[in-house]
Amino acid sequence: MTAPIAAHSTLPPDVLGKLRRQAEDMEGVFLNTLMKEMFASLGKNETVGDGFATETWRGMQAEQLADAVARSGGVGLADALLPDLIAMQEAQQNSNKVMFTGVYSK
Repeated sequence: MTAPIAAHSTLPPDVLGKLRRQAEDMEGVFLNTLMKEMFASLGKNETVGDGFATETWRGMQAEQLADAVARSGGVGLADALLPDLIAMQEAQQNSNKVMFTGVYSK
């Protein structure tokens, strides 16, 4: 997690870590979908055919490639999503606090 984001947040470190993992998971889902679509556009494979086994293999290959990209730092999607996730969590945290003012605040 980037230090400036964590430094300006009012959330505890464990919540920030959870949000970071969620952002990375979302990036992983995006990368997996992207890779599957990329492999689907390849068309028929003359060597191995175009059956169920080929589709299964391409799906596993897409998952492995997406995982490798994510483990090497991803494409920056998690970093772009994280500030919004933190802002939403902080807004939820602040909306749970009831502020009393006036005569009955004692």
